[in-house]
Amino acid sequence: LAPCTQGRQGPRPGCRIIIMSDIVPIDDAAGFAARFDVSRETVTRLTAYQALLGKWQKAINLVGPATLDNFWSRHAADSAQILTLAPPNAKTWLDFGSGAGFPGLVLAIMLAEHAPEAHVHMVESDRKKVNFLRTVLRDTRVSASVHHMRIEALAADKPASLAQVDIVTARALASLDDLAGLMAPFVNSSTIALLHKGRDWQDELTACRKNWNMLVETHASCTDAAARIVEISQLARQPNADQPAAF
Repeated sequence: LAPCTQGRQGPRPGCRIIIMSDIVPIDDAAGFAARFDVSRETVTRLTAYQALLGKWQKAINLVGPATLDNFWSRHAADSAQILTLAPPNAKTWLDFGSGAGFPGLVLAIMLAEHAPEAHVHMVESDRKKVNFLRTVLRDTRVSASVHHMRIEALAADKPASLAQVDIVTARALASLDDLAGLMAPFVNSSTIALLHKGRDWQDELTACRKNWNMLVETHASCTDAAARIVEISQLARQPNADQPAAF
């Protein structure tokens, strides 16, 4: 069974609750497969992704060089845990500032097995990173969309495919306050944001509440005891709130 945290109405069906003692390194593909109960095909795709990441990293800075050897725990598992928190019927995923593909590309690869009707949209303004994302999608034969533009530009010219966004994700992009501003044009009452946040998540949440009304639930990370996945829904800007920064 895949790991998950406690939800509002108890644990999600088909998964087990993570406690702090569950935070153990995932050293390789076999460990990842066992942890997240994925098929050999999914592992093969993720292994191909890992190889391309190592190859492209020599030419462009995609991730911190020290994290390359910890691909399965630091990047793959950290991204994959999002799936354990999302509603099983989520169809349209929107990943902001996708960069090297965490979590968006990992989610697209895993959804190809678990929910082939779902579609991930990745937004990235850096041309070289866009080329990397598209190369991985092509080589792994996974279907997803990569939007080569700033998030604000996508919001200003939103395609019909993003009329109903079910899940918004982002990792290492911006503060919660700024992310809320970027999400606002894409969300409605049913949209859920699942956002990776580090040890300063409480301070970010306090600052965000000054400008935004929202429902919040925090989930312990399965890869970092100090980190949280911050779940936001029912997002609405407060009157006279500050405008978000540009990304």
